[in-house]
Amino acid sequence: MNNSGRAWYVVGVLMLAYTLSFIDRQILSLLVQPIKAELAVSDTQIGLLQGLAFALFYTVLGLPMGWVVDRFSRRNLIVAGVALWSVMTAVCGVARGFSALFLARVGVGVGEATLSPAALSMISDSFPRERLATAISVYSMGVFVGSGLAFLVGGLVITAVSHHSPVAIPLLGPIAPWRLTFIVVGALGLGAVVLVATLQEPSRTSVLLGVDERPAALTIRQSLHEIRLRWRPIAAIAAGMACHAICMYGLFAWLPTFFVRRYAWTAGEAGPALGLIVLVFGCAGMYAGGRLCDRWYGRGIYFAPLRVGVVGMVVAGIALVTSVMLRQPLLSLALVVPAMFGLAAPIGSLFAALQMILPNQVRGQVSALYLFTISLVGISLGPLLPALLSDHVFQDPARIGDALSITVAVASLCAALVFRWSYPLLEARPGP
Repeated sequence: MNNSGRAWYVVGVLMLAYTLSFIDRQILSLLVQPIKAELAVSDTQIGLLQGLAFALFYTVLGLPMGWVVDRFSRRNLIVAGVALWSVMTAVCGVARGFSALFLARVGVGVGEATLSPAALSMISDSFPRERLATAISVYSMGVFVGSGLAFLVGGLVITAVSHHSPVAIPLLGPIAPWRLTFIVVGALGLGAVVLVATLQEPSRTSVLLGVDERPAALTIRQSLHEIRLRWRPIAAIAAGMACHAICMYGLFAWLPTFFVRRYAWTAGEAGPALGLIVLVFGCAGMYAGGRLCDRWYGRGIYFAPLRVGVVGMVVAGIALVTSVMLRQPLLSLALVVPAMFGLAAPIGSLFAALQMILPNQVRGQVSALYLFTISLVGISLGPLLPALLSDHVFQDPARIGDALSITVAVASLCAALVFRWSYPLLEARPGP
């Protein structure tokens, strides 16, 4: 296998792991109604399960994971993480109450905290910067492949088992269909452990050298100094993507429920329809955004990632708000298409921008800090804000679409404004 083939193999395997992480993360959104019925939980508690329970340790543990990424084997860290989150997803299927399910979701977040800082560092060491946005965009397609498959396959599985009585599992006894779904999805993730173990660590590039011309082992103080030198573009990208994450995770968490409550669709109907859109148009938007960013960057437009962000958020915001305000289900579904395309477009480009401006010794730490910020804000608030509006403002579960519309309108506008304001911060060619 030549160097290019080896580099794309790394991207392919890591994208598969990222896909599985999003399947494990998103499958709960299709199981809202049976979970509420059996465990007697509110929309707000569901929002906590989809947001805070996952994000709590995903964000906090991400910071020390970044330090580990910059110093130890990135492949081995990912192997351990994939195994952990897969097991904890299966544990969700045997939880007997809200507290137990909350703790299991925390465990999923702990495992997934290992992946992206390590994966982004490995990919950045495998590609030249003029092709990096496309490579990271392909990796980041895992967001939409995983979420799309969670909706698509999850909806089909739910339809297949929903009319069956509980399934008897050895040692566990009768298992309700929603519980069996968690167990099956968790088991699928364990197969990825073998593939990740086949990866070879790429040589670290863009490394700061010491006086002896060897890679410098930076202290924590020196690492913080390198970050402080670049804090303005780092903060701008993180702030914009935190708002972007509110839109994306709010959409993933509540759009299936919106179609169920507004149009009386079943989860088996909403899941495949939304899954196909997320899978096809999310991936298309991700790839198009990465290619467009690489093209602009090659022409000397060094704020290209931010420009892609502005375009994507304007398109996504208008389409999403219009979609959830309509009363025609097929028109509403059709507008999810440009919304997904716009949401997907800037993700890989903005991850690549961070890698470009940082030396190798702090890439993992800044990626972890970046994921900490967007996760703490986006994953926590994205699912929770529509739920709070539904429970406490509208006080009507049928108006979850209105709650989602308000959340997306405000967050998408803020993201577009932050990205546009930040153009000057990347106008000079970034580099370590």
